[in-house]
Amino acid sequence: MPDTKRTLPDVSTMSFEDALAELEQIVRGLETGQQKLEDAINAYERGVALRRHCETKLEEAEARVQVIVQRADGTLATRPSE
Repeated sequence: MPDTKRTLPDVSTMSFEDALAELEQIVRGLETGQQKLEDAINAYERGVALRRHCETKLEEAEARVQVIVQRADGTLATRPSE
């Protein structure tokens, strides 16, 4: 569980992998039930923000993948996303 007293990175600037790793760490910390109530609430709030960020990053990646199209000759090309 991250130390809530230190400055945590802004969720919006995190990579998907970093956000997911921190979210997994928060979940493990919450599962232990060893945190003070206020710390658990803060961790939960951060976890929600991290989850949303990860979902957004996945949606962006999915949109990028969907613009890749296969040409008739089997080669791949990209087309602008709408």
